[in-house]
Amino acid sequence: MQKLNVAILGATGAVGQRFIQLLEEHPWFQVAEVIGSSRSAGRPYGEAAHWVLDDSPPARISDMTVGALDDRIESPLVFSALPKEAARLRELELAAAGHVVCTNASANRMLDDVPLLLPEVNAEHIGLIDVQRARRGWSSGALVANSNCTTMPVVMALKPLLKYGIRRLHLVSEQAVSGAGYPGVSSMDMIDNIIPYVPGDEDKMESESRKMLGHLDGDRIVTLDCAVSATCTRVPVLDGHLVNVSLELDERPTLSDIIDDWESYQAPAPVPDLPSAPDFPLQYLQQIDRPQPRRDRQAGAGMMTSIGRLRDCPALGHKFAALSHNTVRGAAGCSILNAELMTVMGYIEGFAVTLRQQMHLRASAEV
Repeated sequence: MQKLNVAILGATGAVGQRFIQLLEEHPWFQVAEVIGSSRSAGRPYGEAAHWVLDDSPPARISDMTVGALDDRIESPLVFSALPKEAARLRELELAAAGHVVCTNASANRMLDDVPLLLPEVNAEHIGLIDVQRARRGWSSGALVANSNCTTMPVVMALKPLLKYGIRRLHLVSEQAVSGAGYPGVSSMDMIDNIIPYVPGDEDKMESESRKMLGHLDGDRIVTLDCAVSATCTRVPVLDGHLVNVSLELDERPTLSDIIDDWESYQAPAPVPDLPSAPDFPLQYLQQIDRPQPRRDRQAGAGMMTSIGRLRDCPALGHKFAALSHNTVRGAAGCSILNAELMTVMGYIEGFAVTLRQQMHLRASAEV
């Protein structure tokens, strides 16, 4: 099948590089434009990007010339890994011009008409695109966001527990250094140390989790009625954000009930058949000392959430640990999965993949 051309904004940064890596063998999308800062614009990508992932950038991408942020973009689908301030206006401009923008940036994710999308959790929030287009006069453009990377494992783990009524949450994160980008945190600060502060992330965890676990009511998201308190820390781990969660529920399920809910959870159709969706979104690890970033961050090609240490909490009722790969599941991988959902739901003008086609493509790949 003919692949859809995509552009990557912030392509030379750490998350931009992850987009390039994940899209290299994608069955539907192909990187056609790489956009960087004024320092990178006009240079070959292989020269402009300080590649921080394993291996090297694909040769085809290395030879591409990096475009400037204000250049005209041709690709109908745009993935944004821009810094917050650079993203704020440019993403809206591109959506108004008819592009579908899937962003990892935080600048616009809490706007009332922007879906904060995690397909296994709130695929129905994609209907907010229709509201967005009607309000803003966008005929074919759209802006869809994914959450802060630390919020991701929390929301994934809580989705199967919504039926018990979530009343209060206490969250303490242990976040990898890759979450700070490159060069990130100084080695003088990070080695032999834990930093009990990650700028902005505590507010994001407290607000974004409630939006993502809320429900679409007509033209708005009704946020989850739940008290959330978050503390964010930076630890000397390369990749993988671990969050310790304590929660109070309206009901009192047994530990076995909760583990069964996690292990049996499946996203609604069409999410499980999307190319980037893991076979199972959640796994519960029985070992008392898991999950661990080094051992569990690559589960499901980095797209699964690993949960462990479920036990009684004397203060709130239950507590556990949840882990996701922050630059895959928590960043580029989620944006790509969002774009895949938009594709099968018909939100990308002139390009659609039916579930029948997807099943055929998947079967062909397995052969």
